[in-house]
Amino acid sequence: MTYGYIRVSTDKQTVENQRFEIRKFCRRNGLAVEKWIEETVSGTKNPSKRQLGILLGEVQKGDLIICSELSRLGRNLFMIMSVLNEMMTKEVRIWTIKDNYRLGDDIESKVLAFAFGLSAEIERNLISQRTKEALARKKSEGVQLGRPAGKKSAYYKLSNHEEEIRELLVLQIPKTEIARKLGVTPSTLYSFIKREHIWSNTIHGKKTEEK
Repeated sequence: MTYGYIRVSTDKQTVENQRFEIRKFCRRNGLAVEKWIEETVSGTKNPSKRQLGILLGEVQKGDLIICSELSRLGRNLFMIMSVLNEMMTKEVRIWTIKDNYRLGDDIESKVLAFAFGLSAEIERNLISQRTKEALARKKSEGVQLGRPAGKKSAYYKLSNHEEEIRELLVLQIPKTEIARKLGVTPSTLYSFIKREHIWSNTIHGKKTEEK
């Protein structure tokens, strides 16, 4: 099947220019678009969240996608390469008009596929390395990584505030106001007070002496 893919960035742009180019190209090459895919979306958006992603899931071996230029697929080189790599994996052809690009089953495309795969692997390794270096730097600075054992993030935010909460309760400050002051929801505060038995040490608005 032959697909015509059209993308514009804003609703102020028209798809008609790209449609005209694709139809003119098809007439010159004895082709006919059997299905059009049109969308108004930024090229920076991940292809999986665009109509392009649906198209990539639909195409089959031997299909042809025609678009006006490679930049219609994405706004950065790595995104475009990822899309082209997926097409090559499915043995789908893509032809562009303005930059006269042809992705098929020739030797140039196979070499390009190897380059795509290698660049993707290098990028994954670089991301992994940067992550490890960042974690090591945080650890050397004394930053505690991850959640403390047995603590949930909601409770962790209130840790070391037990005494402050007790004093506010003694002053009969409403729990909703205490929650707002500490930057948590009232339900989180209620659960924390119950779990840490804070209220059991505060009777009738007075703090009991702790042994």
